Amino acid sequence: MEERILLPELFRKEYQKIVSVLCYRFGIHHIEVAQDIVSDTFLSATEIWRQKGLPDNPSAWLYTVASNKTKNYLKRESLFEQKLTPQIRYLESAQAAEREIDLSEKNITDSQLAMIFTVCNPCNPRASQVALALHLLCGFSIAEIAEAYLTNKDVIYKRVSRAKQKLREENIKIEQPAPGDITPRLENVLTTIYLLFSEGYYSTLENANLRKDLCTEAMRLCHLLTEQELTNQPAVNALMSLMCFHASRFDARQNNEGEVVLYGDQDETLWNQELIIKGTYFLAHSAEGTVMSKYHLEAGIAYWHTQKEDTIEKWNNILNYYNDLFMLENSPIVALNRTYALSKVKGKKVAIIEAEKLKLLDNHFYYSLLGELYTGLDDHQALRHFERALHLSRSDADQLQIKKHIEKLLLS
Repeated sequence: MEERILLPELFRKEYQKIVSVLCYRFGIHHIEVAQDIVSDTFLSATEIWRQKGLPDNPSAWLYTVASNKTKNYLKRESLFEQKLTPQIRYLESAQAAEREIDLSEKNITDSQLAMIFTVCNPCNPRASQVALALHLLCGFSIAEIAEAYLTNKDVIYKRVSRAKQKLREENIKIEQPAPGDITPRLENVLTTIYLLFSEGYYSTLENANLRKDLCTEAMRLCHLLTEQELTNQPAVNALMSLMCFHASRFDARQNNEGEVVLYGDQDETLWNQELIIKGTYFLAHSAEGTVMSKYHLEAGIAYWHTQKEDTIEKWNNILNYYNDLFMLENSPIVALNRTYALSKVKGKKVAIIEAEKLKLLDNHFYYSLLGELYTGLDDHQALRHFERALHLSRSDADQLQIKKHIEKLLLS
């Protein structure tokens, strides 16, 4: 039974490391070979560990078996010397195929970094980059990605397959980006990580508004960037800070029944103070540059949300950050959140005027906000808006929250 508990955890942790190393060595045209070798390694672990029990060092066992399977593959493939050898990095001769596969900590880190920049290449659409990142960099199966996106496996399989094929067609090399290429390519990498975290933070799943596994993987990838000198840039630290602040309140965002707990009702004793301290650390390091990214502004907003006291100073700061963010990124969600902050500073009547200018008629968050703003001022209007929000909402968790607002209004 012990190996059944350990294997999923090891798979998530080690799969992407070994795949990255093998892809780094084989090149973009042989991603499936790398994935097959690693999958076969875990299959062997499942069978052997069930019979003989867990080895003393499961990770080292996996690395050894993956290395041996790779060497066996290279030996038995008759076309290896003719077709694969020229494309494999660091192989100067056929005898080099006998070398150990380098699964040292440094090469794993180098390989993962190279894979991040490869997977996040702008030759693929954003959605494809995120799906490929989940699959190759995070070890998520096609079924798990389909579940996260509330779609069927065929859609995700085609999305991932086309993304791989596009990388091959463009002959994208899996390599460390040159120092001069880091900054222009980093923006795309950060966008992919941000979208991955966002999908976890507000999941499209009908019965789960929070997917901690997606958020954890996004944070792991971003932390990897903070540990490398060339990628440890202000925007990277700002994004890491933002995710730490949000993650610090995960345990308070849902109750024991899995229902969403709104910010004002959260038990602050459940907030993770260690993550808040880490977020503050990364936020301080993000201030070393001269460019203000959207991640800096969102991290500032998230920081103030870790301050429980409902003071005018807090909401003034949040509103100012939203004002700057709206100038930088004119999006409906930013506008809605800014309007809520405006209500805390200027009052509901002022916020209603601003909210109704947005006219986001197909957005259930828009009607939920209007419902909240009208509550206490015009409960009939509030009820009408909440009912419209209920009609438009997709997730069970959102619908449950909206129904609670409606019931409270009907009882008042």
